[in-house]
Amino acid sequence: MLLHFGAVDQIAKVYVNQKLVGTHTGGYTAFSFDITDFLQPENQLVVAVFDNLQDKTLPYGKQSLSRGGMWYTPVSGIWQTVWLESVAENHVEKLDISVTLDTATITVTPALNGTILLEGKEYLLQDGKAVITPENPRQWSPEDPYLYHFTVETAEDKIESYFALRTLAIKRYNGIPRLCLNGRPYFFHGLLDQGYWSDGIYTPASHKCFDDDILEMKRLGFNTLRKHIKVEPDLFYYACDRLGMVVFQDMVNNGAYSFFHDGVLPTVGFQKLRDKKMHKDPALREVFLKTMEETVTQLKNHPCICYWTIFNEGWGQFDSEVAYEKLKALDDSRFVDATSGWFRQKRTDVDSRHIYFTPWFTLQKSDKPLVLSEFGGYAYAVEGHLFDPETSFGYKTCKTAEDFQRALAELYITKVYPAVERGLCADIITQVSDVEEEINGMLTYDRRVNKADAESMQNIALALKCAFAESCGIPLPQD
Repeated sequence: MLLHFGAVDQIAKVYVNQKLVGTHTGGYTAFSFDITDFLQPENQLVVAVFDNLQDKTLPYGKQSLSRGGMWYTPVSGIWQTVWLESVAENHVEKLDISVTLDTATITVTPALNGTILLEGKEYLLQDGKAVITPENPRQWSPEDPYLYHFTVETAEDKIESYFALRTLAIKRYNGIPRLCLNGRPYFFHGLLDQGYWSDGIYTPASHKCFDDDILEMKRLGFNTLRKHIKVEPDLFYYACDRLGMVVFQDMVNNGAYSFFHDGVLPTVGFQKLRDKKMHKDPALREVFLKTMEETVTQLKNHPCICYWTIFNEGWGQFDSEVAYEKLKALDDSRFVDATSGWFRQKRTDVDSRHIYFTPWFTLQKSDKPLVLSEFGGYAYAVEGHLFDPETSFGYKTCKTAEDFQRALAELYITKVYPAVERGLCADIITQVSDVEEEINGMLTYDRRVNKADAESMQNIALALKCAFAESCGIPLPQD
């Protein structure tokens, strides 16, 4: 009998019938315990949790004891699903899935023998491995999020799962490096997604809330979400897999944030700092790298995740080139942004920039694919849908819905389009929804109002696709 926890923030001790069955440290990754030997006809389960936000050794995201601006209400305790699972002695503990454009390799741990059933065809599972070759292979994309559902059956176990066929690569078109999906240049048009909810902070009222956000952003023409400094339940990534939404996944940073060093100096132009001696505490570094490994291992089977971000705006950043190599050793099938925003070093797959106040001419042709990983942040307060009517935060204030849409259109037309002509491969605007006093979302914090005009946003998305195709020298999109 296995007891599973999606996530508990931060240090959890789990007791069954007054006996300690295990401890887990870290508020963002899943864990489980075998509680078979602790069970009785009737049982008491106690989860004791300690959460100390003043200690910055453990990853903590945007939580703050003094919330306001870009810092939000803290959470603690159980915030993802808890469930029991009864399994056979020799059960499938995990799957590892790797794919090409037309094959999938399924690896089972432990290395059991058995069969895999897909679309009425059986494949032999030998020593825990099988190679699947679907007929008429169909690649996954936001426009066609096709999933292959399969069943693994061994002597004592039977499970169901899925995979998608899709590849990621960097290739040059018209002499400029481009991010490619399934062998073709693809423009990743997205938003920052912080995953906060007005009624549950870290936890939505229902898994349907994930679907609603994704579908509403697709209705606005977006194909990408940058999951910002938070790891969601698997249900979120499953929703992105089946609905067709690319995810750029951040690691959850630890370490103290310095507004002057990590914010003010880079904004005024001091962005070239070596990071080998930044955040030198060995314990802090060890925790970050361990959590990074747990995050990648937990999420890497999800086809929607196309891009990992290690450090954001210098927060907790240290020796990013070493972190980059460690992540590539864990997963070399995705793009890796080692330093989102600034303090760029040599080892990274992309040239990643943030522009809120910095001059836009900084977006120039690069020897790496150019990514605008944060920009915008325009604030519009919708009366009756505010967390705090007296306080607001954003980077430009719009007084009406018309002003908001006009400002967005001008931002894309006058700033983003020219950057696409210079090789921009992805843009991530701030953000999906308002978060507490930060009112720069497309949606209000309560998700009751979409501030943006869908037709106008669809036209912007199409124009970006066309500009990108023309820049790459490939056929224009058919839609």
